[in-house]
Amino acid sequence: MDVPTLQRRLADFAAARDWQPYHTPKNLVSALSVEASELVEIFQWLTPDESARVMADPETAHRVTDEVADVLAYLLQLCEVLDIDPLAALDAKIDRNEQRFPAPEKP
Repeated sequence: MDVPTLQRRLADFAAARDWQPYHTPKNLVSALSVEASELVEIFQWLTPDESARVMADPETAHRVTDEVADVLAYLLQLCEVLDIDPLAALDAKIDRNEQRFPAPEKP
């Protein structure tokens, strides 16, 4: 499955329910923030070691996976509405970060 196919599925899902009027950039960003917060909530009081093992518990793993999917869904919908290629945006950001934060020279 590729990003454009997922974006098309999300758009078709929303269109079938007449949700497009609600999928404004402001609303999508708000929903993205809510879903990201729901992901944070799962990890909120875990120790670093517990958080590293979060996928070992099937119920918690299912919750984490669902919240990751929700975050990605809203991010992809936002990118579609704003005509942003998310993979190109990430690639360009990594390029900028490589310039801003060069790797230390190996001895």
